[in-house]
Amino acid sequence: MTFAIRPLHTEELAVFFHYLNDHLLDNGRGDAPLFQPMSRASPGFPPERASGFSNGMQAVVGMPGWRRVWVAMEGEEIIGHIDLRARPEPAARHRCLLGMGVHRNARRGGLGTALVAAAAAWARAQGMAWIDLEVLAGNLPARGLYRKAGFVQTGEIADMFRIDGESLGYVFMSLQLGPEADRMAV
Repeated sequence: MTFAIRPLHTEELAVFFHYLNDHLLDNGRGDAPLFQPMSRASPGFPPERASGFSNGMQAVVGMPGWRRVWVAMEGEEIIGHIDLRARPEPAARHRCLLGMGVHRNARRGGLGTALVAAAAAWARAQGMAWIDLEVLAGNLPARGLYRKAGFVQTGEIADMFRIDGESLGYVFMSLQLGPEADRMAV
């Protein structure tokens, strides 16, 4: 598989949201684990989350609500994405939150590892000291990918969600980017 990872531009958000809606068709269906804390019968990407992407991409890094998104492209098709966004706590500007997904046809081929590496390199260059993430406890493939990338589990909340009659825990993981990255003015 040949792919290129590049930043997503705001004018491409409609295509990106189409990709996300297709991606969510796999959420807890077939042999895919539940990877988003939403019902399997959900109609798609929630509008309030879409506005979080569009507003966040326009915010300056370091300011509340900022977000940056990268897409993995195979030709003209999005086959994966990763985003970093501001933590909601004002005193945690040296940290960011990660979200990502890989298209069903591109899984288990190294794309997830490449996406995490690209986002981590960008975060280091911005002076971030940590990348945090939240992952459903039952999403073992994602947890394995994050561990392989150097993330360490920092906590877990059992029974965080009840979705489709199922109790689901939430695992918290963090990646320390190293002392050279801790240059962000706070």
